[in-house]
Amino acid sequence: MAQDPLVVHAIINGEQVPTKRRYARENPANPEEIVGYGPLNTQEEAIRAIEAANEAFPTWAATGLDERIERMRRAIAQLKEKTPELAQLLSREHGKALYDAEGEFGISIMWMEYACDTVKDVLQDQDQVQEHDNGKTIITSDAIGVVSAITPWSYPFSLSTIKVAPALLAGNTVVLKPSPFAPLAVTKTMEIISKEFPPGVLNMVHGEAEVGVELTSHPKVAKIAFTGGTNTAKHIMKAAADTIKHMTLELGGNDAAIILPDFDVNDERDLRRLVISNFLTAGQICMLAKRVYVHRSIFDQFIDNYVVAANQWIRVGDPFNPKVTVGPVNNKRQMEYVQSLIDDAKKRGAKVIELGTVLDEELFEKGYFMRPTLVLGAGYDDPIVVEEQFGPTVPILPYDDEEQAIQLANHSIYGLTSSVWGDPEHAIRVARRIEAGTTMINTAAVQGLDVRFPFGGVKQSGIGREYGAEGLRSYVETHVINVPKHLDLPYIPE
Repeated sequence: MAQDPLVVHAIINGEQVPTKRRYARENPANPEEIVGYGPLNTQEEAIRAIEAANEAFPTWAATGLDERIERMRRAIAQLKEKTPELAQLLSREHGKALYDAEGEFGISIMWMEYACDTVKDVLQDQDQVQEHDNGKTIITSDAIGVVSAITPWSYPFSLSTIKVAPALLAGNTVVLKPSPFAPLAVTKTMEIISKEFPPGVLNMVHGEAEVGVELTSHPKVAKIAFTGGTNTAKHIMKAAADTIKHMTLELGGNDAAIILPDFDVNDERDLRRLVISNFLTAGQICMLAKRVYVHRSIFDQFIDNYVVAANQWIRVGDPFNPKVTVGPVNNKRQMEYVQSLIDDAKKRGAKVIELGTVLDEELFEKGYFMRPTLVLGAGYDDPIVVEEQFGPTVPILPYDDEEQAIQLANHSIYGLTSSVWGDPEHAIRVARRIEAGTTMINTAAVQGLDVRFPFGGVKQSGIGREYGAEGLRSYVETHVINVPKHLDLPYIPE
């Protein structure tokens, strides 16, 4: 049943700021339904948000860590209470199945709690003081300043809190800009969090290019935390160059999965785990297994069993149907892009196999739904293999020996995550040679994610790390204070 559209606003200096201009967010399962409206903020409003954050920074940075943690814990408690309704809102505006939306909130809250639990140890609540022969050295972890956090639509709640939580705990202030393709649940979430913090500590703006340019070039922004496309990141780096800003960039990925000859092709659980790593969130997660290489000796049997596993798990339909595992693609443009890759693969002679079951044909025709597909016979350099599809399709290709598999996996401008499937010890040896920020063994994607350890990419998949202790440390500066024992003047020739 359709609901009245939700209207959300920018948050500047603790206040919701109505705007004259706004944009609509449709329901991907039923594009005729408007889920809500987000504001189209102006460049001037973006500057106001940055200035509010800058003004709040000195006081917030001087606030004790115990108080910062306590405020964050109160926000977490509110989010836990609101998770059911926020997950429903995310599912409606994004298109991901409801269980998937609930899972995203679960991962995000897990990270926020971990950050609260460990921040004292990681950031050294007390200064490190070392007495030595030359005197005394004091090492502190200082907040950086105003953080611009820019997030995509793929995993919007998680990819916002992954930045906001450590930034605020470390004593920074934040201006967040969400994607217009999934702005509503994130905005309601930031409203909840911002109320637990002093005005100006957490701000939020929406908008078009002029807002993004301001958030990445304004001289009072000290750090940019961005998740999104590699091409966009190149523009961000140029915009930030004049003021040499700190950056954490988590970018594109075309993550390879290598299936070793000792993989048990009859293991239904492993096959289902691989299927999920290909098609969760309709294939729209940066860390999914997007190209699969299978040893030729087991290739035919692997394909037969993979199709069976995929047909058992994949059920396409209304995200609120508890039987559904795969919802629609998030937006029309992305659907058309994925379809263009599939059409191109067909023209090049590849075989495209439809997978799973469509539970509601009428709804399927109405929304941005795609039938998940397996692509066989594609060339190693075909676009569907070398480009990030970001949709419900996966190419599976044979390889002849281990060296070739490693070469194929590394033959990419990206290096976010990867996976190796087979005997664990053999798989670890292969994993050590893959160029990626994370390599998982006999699992992939969200199933293998652990918020206690750093996450990020190599090559054009990014700079820096999020999650884990490293993700917390990326929001502070190390400040060394030297107190020498001997203060004699240096030798100066007469």
